[in-house]
Amino acid sequence: MSLVVNGHSVIMMALVSFMVSLLLVPICKKVSIHINAMDIPNERKVHKHPMPRLGGLAIYLSFLICYMFFGVITTEMLSIVIASFVIILFGIIDDINPMKARYKLIGQLIAAGIIVFYGNIILKEVYLFDYYISFGSLSPYLTIFFIIACINAINLIDGLDGLASGISTIYFSTIAIIALMTNRIGGLDITISILMTGATLGFLVFNFPPAKIFMGDTGSQFLGFIIAIISLLGFKNVTFNSLVVPIIILAIPIFDTLFAILRRFLKGESIGTPDKEHFHHQLLKMKFSTRVTVLIIYIIDIAFATTSILITLGDNKIASYIYIGLVVLLIIIVWKTDILFEHKKRKDKKKKQK
Repeated sequence: MSLVVNGHSVIMMALVSFMVSLLLVPICKKVSIHINAMDIPNERKVHKHPMPRLGGLAIYLSFLICYMFFGVITTEMLSIVIASFVIILFGIIDDINPMKARYKLIGQLIAAGIIVFYGNIILKEVYLFDYYISFGSLSPYLTIFFIIACINAINLIDGLDGLASGISTIYFSTIAIIALMTNRIGGLDITISILMTGATLGFLVFNFPPAKIFMGDTGSQFLGFIIAIISLLGFKNVTFNSLVVPIIILAIPIFDTLFAILRRFLKGESIGTPDKEHFHHQLLKMKFSTRVTVLIIYIIDIAFATTSILITLGDNKIASYIYIGLVVLLIIIVWKTDILFEHKKRKDKKKKQK
């Protein structure tokens, strides 16, 4: 197993990225307070006091600075740098003065368009359960949809201290571990994964409950964007021969996003309507503390990540057992909580309280 990427030690790359992020977060916290980029508590939010929310800028800058030292400049990378700047710009504006969803979508479309039409990073084909699937002329549009879906999945799950940053760290580190274990270390996606592991861990030091700073839309949208790019680069370079691996690692955000859409549809609400019925809210309703809730989700996500590693290494039997167990667990959670529909007993209780 090689621990060298582009002539640099993997450990050194992750460590430097971690240290740069660690140094930048306090600076971004002061900038947040100075420009009034603060997250104000309301009835939908869990925190009780105004929090600075430009922590995502530290993750972005750490990644950018470290890539200059450890990465290789290519057209693909230039498209990622330009597109991520668009994401960060819209994120900062939103964190200072929240904008309507349609304006954020415009920023996401511009960024995704840069990736597809300038960087030529396109989801053209995948191998799914040993079947080859080609998307043909739909490829550019499917890629744009995929990028925007990933951005919003991470954005939706960013509802508790350390949640989005922790899940993203698990994703980045899992991709890096798989690449190192299979000696597939030459790709741009692997370099990005290693640097992002360090950058998100550095931020997590300040974001793990009780958080001292939030990542804001600047961070959650950037993380979702980079997660999408790593997946696309993996497909493009045949780093991983299956669509299953990245989807399994992102099981919790995908699960939470799909049920948020279904829940709002069943209630006759707009898909973009915010609520307090996400997966982490359900655990909080069970009287778990914020820290315990986040740790529970970490454990579930690590289990899904372990499944993806086993699948990549060809140990499908153990992976299947773990995966089935996790699916059963999620079904129980859906049945026992209000994540999809409100139970009759809780409805009756609310009526009596009124």
